[in-house]
Amino acid sequence: MIDRRYPARPIVGVGTVVMDSDMVLMIKRGKPPRQGSWSLPGGAQELGETIREAARREVREETGLQIEIFGLIDVVDSVRSDADDKIEYHYTLIDLAGYSVGGTLMAGGDAQDCRWFTRTEINAMDIWSETKRIISLAGDKFGAIDKSNN
Repeated sequence: MIDRRYPARPIVGVGTVVMDSDMVLMIKRGKPPRQGSWSLPGGAQELGETIREAARREVREETGLQIEIFGLIDVVDSVRSDADDKIEYHYTLIDLAGYSVGGTLMAGGDAQDCRWFTRTEINAMDIWSETKRIISLAGDKFGAIDKSNN
């Protein structure tokens, strides 16, 4: 297992903007980094797993929902240093867009909570600026997703 804190190299992570109309699925993080903050469902890619498989697994583990992926949004670097300027966390985050196709919404895995938010609510939240940018970019690239039409 790779040490996530003070890693020897970057860790590949995946996040998914799960959309339904103007709603976006968010989780409250249960572990560092950004513990207690609202974020996109996601986590580290496992050995032998594709990015799409990782995204589907992470969303299912953290929210109970099954999803379909329909596109790549962007790739984000998350590098956090400690007080001594040593790299404490380094993730390469691949953000995808998707929509729910089943399951029951319930927080699990690393998530303390999960729920749907409007984009207006998300814009007013005190969350990582990159999360807001990725959600906005997903809307710009893919528009509002209405799963009743899929």
